[in-house]
Amino acid sequence: MAVQKLYVGAKLRETRHRLGLTQKDFAAKLGVSLPYLNQMENNNRPVSTTVVVALAQEFGFDVTELATGDAERMVSDMREALADPVFADDPPPMADLRLTAANAPALARAFLELHSAYRQTHERLASLDEALGREDARTQPSPWDEVRDFFHYCDNYIDAVDHAAEHFLPGGDMRGIEARARERLAVAGVSVSERSTGNLRHFDRDANVLHLSSRAAPESRSFQMLLQAALLTQDQLLEATLDLARFQSDEARAIAKIGLANYFAGAAMMPYGVFLQAAQDCRHDLEILANRFGASIEQVAHRLSTLQRPGAKGIPFFFVRVDQAGTITKRHSATRLQFARFGGACPLWNVHRAFETPGRFLRQLAETPDGVRYISLARDVSKPGGSFGAPVRRFAIALGCEVRHADALVYADDLELGNDRAYEPIGISCRICERRDCHQRSVPPLERQLSIDPDARAVLPYAVD
Repeated sequence: MAVQKLYVGAKLRETRHRLGLTQKDFAAKLGVSLPYLNQMENNNRPVSTTVVVALAQEFGFDVTELATGDAERMVSDMREALADPVFADDPPPMADLRLTAANAPALARAFLELHSAYRQTHERLASLDEALGREDARTQPSPWDEVRDFFHYCDNYIDAVDHAAEHFLPGGDMRGIEARARERLAVAGVSVSERSTGNLRHFDRDANVLHLSSRAAPESRSFQMLLQAALLTQDQLLEATLDLARFQSDEARAIAKIGLANYFAGAAMMPYGVFLQAAQDCRHDLEILANRFGASIEQVAHRLSTLQRPGAKGIPFFFVRVDQAGTITKRHSATRLQFARFGGACPLWNVHRAFETPGRFLRQLAETPDGVRYISLARDVSKPGGSFGAPVRRFAIALGCEVRHADALVYADDLELGNDRAYEPIGISCRICERRDCHQRSVPPLERQLSIDPDARAVLPYAVD
């Protein structure tokens, strides 16, 4: 497999400016010539091994940040946006997308926002939306998408919130998390009441009582108590974080505040340092972690995908949740694997098969069209209504990472990691997938020519050239 060259000129320039060094001084410390540094900063040359080592030794730079980040995500997002039929005539080459993401990230984000606005307007017209023409019929990104992208480009890690949550519950023993959460609310003057209700959580501000559903699982009650505690005791921190984000609407800010409170609750249940060490000790066994921290499988999987603290990073995982229709309802990736922003995930991915085997973990070795190989773990996560006749919410989650981290995962044991035939081909979405012979393809790839033979029919009614 070819080694991917690293073009990270923007990060080099950012590091040099942060250190207050001239190009000449920076080049000297890195052990390269001034012209060579200039070429790397302008992405005319990839970063050499010598420079990577020097960054680590001279400046304590976390070199793992060079492998992933905004550039990779923006390339994937731009590629998907350019798969829109409006761009089908002459899509730009991948080299141009990488140069844009690396050298002009602000321009790339503006393009993505413009395409998102176009897409939303087009959908309103296509569906004859009654809201078209009203005062609230905007072309800016929806508040939900804006918040999702905020967490996406933060690597799903919010440093100040994570540090505050890490020390929120006293003591190091994470057993009895529900009782300790009740105690923390009591300190804030809030009592907790359980009752049979359809609402999972309701806070009565006048009476200072938090009502929780008695039908909810213990881990859900603990999480909701910590979420409410975050809203009551961490308001200044949450508001300061929201100010930095600069959301475009009050709705997006309100959604983001709940998202930050959710983040705080998860980080308080599973404090960063303790959780990271426990994950490493048990080789990321989700069931062991769930039992130790009083959390659900989904909560543990989501928390694992947030362990991206500078200087103390965990394995870069991707995490996704889908419903039975295949629609992605939660998504995050600290890996090179990116998910479709619109629509469903690749049908060859094992997350879709999890609904067929409830209560079981499914393992999959997969390879994306760029040649990167992953191990993916999938499982259904049904959420009962708590009474006869109450609807059951059914989802499936997937957690995975690149196979180079397989030794750190108990789920990789006895898999044929060295067998090329063991890896199933998966993609992001059919419109941008380059595979010619996929039997599950729903639409043709936009960057390929098609051949139609009226006298022959294979799996697909066309051949991809």
